[in-house]
Amino acid sequence: MSAEKGSHKASIVYFSHGGGPLPLLGDPGHAKMISFLQELSLHIKKPDAIIVFSAHWEASIPTIIGSKNPTLFYDYYGFPPEAYSIDYPLPGNPELSNKIKTMFDQHAIKSNIDISRGFDHGVFIPLKIMYPDAVIPTVQISLVNGLDPLEHIALGNALEELAQENILFIGSGFSFHNLQLFSWNYMNMEDPKNNEFQDALINICTKETSYEKARNMLVDWKALPNASYCHPREEHLLPLHICFGLAKTAGTVAFDDYILGKRSVAILWQ
Repeated sequence: MSAEKGSHKASIVYFSHGGGPLPLLGDPGHAKMISFLQELSLHIKKPDAIIVFSAHWEASIPTIIGSKNPTLFYDYYGFPPEAYSIDYPLPGNPELSNKIKTMFDQHAIKSNIDISRGFDHGVFIPLKIMYPDAVIPTVQISLVNGLDPLEHIALGNALEELAQENILFIGSGFSFHNLQLFSWNYMNMEDPKNNEFQDALINICTKETSYEKARNMLVDWKALPNASYCHPREEHLLPLHICFGLAKTAGTVAFDDYILGKRSVAILWQ
């Protein structure tokens, strides 16, 4: 793409956070995902701070968790009792939260700081796997109601200056998210429709040399092959748009395997 690949100091990654608490409950359908997250934490430089955009929080304007010690928000239901006693005392980062809001202000993006909301499972599930010691200060930022692709790319654009710091940015979603089609019996399912969509994402984010062309294809993501089949609703895809808007470079495929029986990919920029 137009910007030089690897010109930023931050690590930026879009990946799947899995199905609710299942990755921490020993679910075999998440084995490859768990191994990937554990290896990823060793592959990238340990960050001084983490910023997460999770598919599981939408607000009227971008909203930033600003408390010093956020609680955990168990935003799932129907799981065994141990799913609601997961402990991961991840510290917040109020200073970084305020800095993010200032950067949004400078880009004429109205935003809000929330000091009461806890980290949802799009944050604490993958980070507990990656960094079990729970010591890296973390900020979560919401998606925006309406789920406009260009608006979410703009959120990434607005934080570009932070990409020069030793921060890990995470787009926590799922590149395939049709709940009716997941396998709950641990069987991987060959799915040509999903393959076409995953291949299209890979081509856009890792092989397209023009930033403008790649951006336009992500904005018009519903025109990609089998888009609505893979994403009946786009909240699990849009964290990718934020990461793309932040990186402005070609990334690399960091994961291409099966989660809950369906092929899913992760894209890494560093």
